[in-house]
Amino acid sequence: MFPYKDENPTELVPYLTFLLIAANIAVWLFMEGAGTSPAIEAAVCTYGAIPAELTGLAPRGPRLCPFGGAAWSSLFTSMFLHGSWWHLIGNMMFLWVFGNNVEDSMGHLRFALFFVLTGLVAALAHVALNPASRVPVVGASGAISGVMGAYMILYPRALVYVLMPPFFVVRLPAYIVLGYWIVLQVFFATLDLAGADGGVAFWAHVGGFFSGLALVKPFARRELVSAKRMKRRIPRAEIREHRWWW
Repeated sequence: MFPYKDENPTELVPYLTFLLIAANIAVWLFMEGAGTSPAIEAAVCTYGAIPAELTGLAPRGPRLCPFGGAAWSSLFTSMFLHGSWWHLIGNMMFLWVFGNNVEDSMGHLRFALFFVLTGLVAALAHVALNPASRVPVVGASGAISGVMGAYMILYPRALVYVLMPPFFVVRLPAYIVLGYWIVLQVFFATLDLAGADGGVAFWAHVGGFFSGLALVKPFARRELVSAKRMKRRIPRAEIREHRWWW
């Protein structure tokens, strides 16, 4: 299921969502060389989060990444790296569909802080469940999972357009789309614990999603959420006056 738009108009211009998408694309193009060697390997090894390096459980001997990955700052920098074009495109599409409405409900700076916090929790969840892994973890998926968790709490009945293979388009409530998605993530994360490593940081997705569920209430602005739920447009003059930066 690949969501590509929703029926949930925004009140605010989603400046932070635009900025996050632009930052991820810029990192992919200029730091990772759009996926070409050796730029992508150098970026992933230097700025990706390597659990075994962070926990001190990396064994002696040859290392998959001979440099980087040991600083705790990599939990943050890894959020802006991706492993392939499809990894980037998929993440940015999910961020656009769900992020603009969550930003719309929090204000710009609150949304930025929410995004970073859920992304850090997601990365820590992956490290905690894979403490000896020497594979760098990269991607905005954990933080975007937090955004998706927030969306399910805020707008569970908003209709989401989903592309399903081979070429079907269906319109479903957000709670079905996001509920189905998190059930799959938990299922595959459990398989990972059983040793079926598929190369995807499923525990980061799970950690990000549930941190989004937990943190959405303190971050959401009641007046913005109420206006959207009642389909009441906030006057343009009020938006220009407040900007809802915080």
